[in-house]
Amino acid sequence: MIKLLIVDDSALMRRQLSQIFEEEGGFEIRQARNGKEAVEENKDFQPDVVTLDVNMPEMDGITALSHIMAERPVPVVMVSSLTEKGALATFEALNLGAVDYVAKPGGTISLTIKEVSIELITKVRNAAKVKIKTKAATATGGLAQRMREDREKVAAKESSAIRWKDGKNGLVIIGVSTGGPRTLEEILPLLPANYPYPVLVVQHMPAAFTKSFADRLNNPCHLEVVEVATPRAIEPGFVYIAKGGADMVVAMRAGKLTALPKPEAKEFLWHPSVELLGRSVLENCNSADVIGVMLTGMGYDGSDAFTEIKKRGGRTIAEAESSAVVFGMPAELIKKAGASIVLDASKIATQLIIWAGK
Repeated sequence: MIKLLIVDDSALMRRQLSQIFEEEGGFEIRQARNGKEAVEENKDFQPDVVTLDVNMPEMDGITALSHIMAERPVPVVMVSSLTEKGALATFEALNLGAVDYVAKPGGTISLTIKEVSIELITKVRNAAKVKIKTKAATATGGLAQRMREDREKVAAKESSAIRWKDGKNGLVIIGVSTGGPRTLEEILPLLPANYPYPVLVVQHMPAAFTKSFADRLNNPCHLEVVEVATPRAIEPGFVYIAKGGADMVVAMRAGKLTALPKPEAKEFLWHPSVELLGRSVLENCNSADVIGVMLTGMGYDGSDAFTEIKKRGGRTIAEAESSAVVFGMPAELIKKAGASIVLDASKIATQLIIWAGK
């Protein structure tokens, strides 16, 4: 039995959400009307998982989350609107320690609930299995900033001692899902501006969120971060984020390796698809020049393609269970003998720098 706390200021939404989990079975449910009640119920009810709305009176969801993570950390799934403001609030929540999010599509409340019910149940069940890393979750903004600056200094020192390989043919591809935004914000800012390999990122995320996510990542990164909404020639100095609601592949166009958005391929379960990107890389690149990085996420997306990249002479990294929010995707890669090395997230940028050097 999973103890679930549902937090929303709308009585109708609370009732609809409760009905979803009651019909599913296996849940003990309690409700809260605002962030203040959520903080109190978290201590009193001691839920296994919390679903948390963002916009509420008395205390909003972001403020409530910060109190929850400081007082009694618990897996939290945010419920956010499909707007730029909703996306920004979601990324802030993920940095504060939320495990995942469900994006509310437009339309009536009944239609909204119907559209997201399966996704919501799945994500809540997955969240119940997550071990909250309290140290990371409760770090203050100042401490987190100092930790990042320290890591950047180490990475800069290591990269300054390296003579880069010719990056013309090298390529880094990253696959990530649940827990990804916070993990990517830990890794990508450590790559220096002269890093010679372009980086392609597939993060499972809805279409309304990926542009905001790319813009957010661009701020702390030395490389330029862009969303692939139209065909883009792949060049060093850039991080390319797959557009949500679509897939991203690479192909040769006018003699240049190009990142292309395309409609979601029905044969793949997750989108944007890590597996599809990996297969297109196998078809259009020399695998020996490819580095694949499999980060936190539920499922097995990309594990077959990344394993084949390794078999053909490429190098791959699987995030270690010690840092992964959800160990599913890296674990699948490891199980298939597709990981060249297994590393904590804090060590991945350094390895990428070393492998791109000579």
